[in-house]
Amino acid sequence: MSVRMFYVDDSGATDNGFIVYAWVECHTEDWRTGLRSWLDLRAELFAKHAIPPSYELHTAAFAGGRGRPSAIPDWNLHKRNRSEVLELALARIAATSCLGIGTVCRVTSARGSAYAAERGDLYRHLVTHLDGRLERDQELGIILMDGDGSETAYYGAHRALKLSRRRVIEDPLFQASHRSQWIQMADLVAWSTYQALLRNPQNRYAWDWYDTYLRPHDVNGGPLAL
Repeated sequence: MSVRMFYVDDSGATDNGFIVYAWVECHTEDWRTGLRSWLDLRAELFAKHAIPPSYELHTAAFAGGRGRPSAIPDWNLHKRNRSEVLELALARIAATSCLGIGTVCRVTSARGSAYAAERGDLYRHLVTHLDGRLERDQELGIILMDGDGSETAYYGAHRALKLSRRRVIEDPLFQASHRSQWIQMADLVAWSTYQALLRNPQNRYAWDWYDTYLRPHDVNGGPLAL
C-alpha cells in the first residue's frame, strides 16, 4: 500500500486571530527526489548568495531581516535580497513535480488560551481531513510536525481517529525546523499563505506569493477554512 508523508508547520498570530496550518507532501518513493531538488536549491543559494545549506530558512525571521544568513555582510542589509531567495525557494517547490502542498486556515476572535484551543481544534480538523483523503485514495499517511512534542493537543487529534479505519498511522512525529529541510519548506508555505490571507501592508511584497507559486499546486485548490 502506498504511503504518503505530510510535513506540517503553522503560522498566524494571537493578536489578529489568524491560524494557518500548511504542509508539503510526497509519496515515500518520491522522498529522495523531493529532497534532492531542495538540496540542489540550497547549493545554488550558497554559490550565488553565500547562504550555507545548513542555515535555517525560518521565513518570518529571514523575511523580516533578522539574522545574518549570508557570509557577505552587505547582502544581509537588504530585504530585497531575502525576498529574492524566498521566491526562488517557492519556485523550487512549485517546480518539483513529485511534491504537493496543502493549507487550512481559520480566523477567530479568541485570544490567549482560547486561541491555543482553537489552534488545537483546527489541527484536529486537519488530521481528519487528511485521514479522509487517504481513505479515499486507499493510502496510508505519516504526519511530521515542527516542534518538540510538548503540545499534547496534537497527540489527541491522532488518537481520536477510529483505529479500525484510520489511515494516518502513529502519533505525529516531531522534528525541529533547524534540523529538517522539509519542515523549512512547510514553514515557507505556511507563512506565504498567512501573508496572502492577512494582507499586512508591511509585507505587501509577499501578498501574491501564494497565488503565484503555490495555489496551482495546492491539493485542495486553495486554503480550506475548517
